[in-house]
Amino acid sequence: MGFVQSYITKKSVRKKNRIDKLFVSLFSFASLFSASFVIIIVIIVGLKGLTPFLLSYEGFNNVTGVVSLEPVNPIEFILANQWLEGPVGASSYYGIGYAIVNTIIAVFLSMILTVPVAVLTALLIAKVAPKKLSNFLRTVVELLASIPSIIYGVIGLGVITNIVSWIGGLFNIQTAAGLSLLSTVLVLFMMTLPTITAVAETSIRAVKNDIVEGSLALSATPMQTYFKVVLLSAKSGIFAGVILGVGRALGEATAVSMVSGNAFKGVTINLLETTTTLTSRMLLGIKETSGIDYDIRFSVGLVLMIIILFTNITLKYLMKKIGNLDE
Repeated sequence: MGFVQSYITKKSVRKKNRIDKLFVSLFSFASLFSASFVIIIVIIVGLKGLTPFLLSYEGFNNVTGVVSLEPVNPIEFILANQWLEGPVGASSYYGIGYAIVNTIIAVFLSMILTVPVAVLTALLIAKVAPKKLSNFLRTVVELLASIPSIIYGVIGLGVITNIVSWIGGLFNIQTAAGLSLLSTVLVLFMMTLPTITAVAETSIRAVKNDIVEGSLALSATPMQTYFKVVLLSAKSGIFAGVILGVGRALGEATAVSMVSGNAFKGVTINLLETTTTLTSRMLLGIKETSGIDYDIRFSVGLVLMIIILFTNITLKYLMKKIGNLDE
């Protein structure tokens, strides 16, 4: 009897081990399959993005006809303060230095607005608001996060630009129908707020009640507990939300293109002047699906990917440093 039971037990263990190995294989395949898309995108953008700097293209001159266009100078491309596109097939001047700076300015200003509001909203939902109100606000945040970017762009174009134009009128400042850096910042604020709020709310909710009760037991007020204990305990998750928000702001194209004004030159620090970003520069003015005018968009995308990677590394480094300071 003992032998039979031992045999059944071993058989059951072997079956469980086979099932475990099967699921491990499935998970590994799913991970590799997902990662392969990232690798493929990086390879395609990298190869296409480097092509304008390495190869010549055919252009057209009204006098001499078809001409050979020299490869784009990568230094001028990165540092130049102007983007000029000629007719189809004609020589153009591509420079994105100003767009890089304008992108960083717009994202930075939007984060200054978004992060405090998102964190306070997340704290309200997770710890302060009554349960019914908390559930309602969480649903609203989830709905806002699922709205397509084109909807935000339409709202920005139809509402925010009018508000900005009105603000300009109060100070007797002429605006381009409200298309401006301020409109861009406000649209990015609306788009990134639900993303950061959702991640921060989950992190705040994950803080153990023992920590909160311990703080209250030491005579700390609820607000002192929330700001000095809960938020500090949830800082890693909040930083993760900020990283996601920054990534979305850097990568947004449609809504930004609709409200920025898409300036072709010049760094913009005036909130009421038109601006441009790397994504809007990629989106606008595509005449064909081949040639230098098309391939140069991949070059802009390559620069944008490098900026996003550098930004994520920097934010993660800051998150780690702040964590070490607390220890």
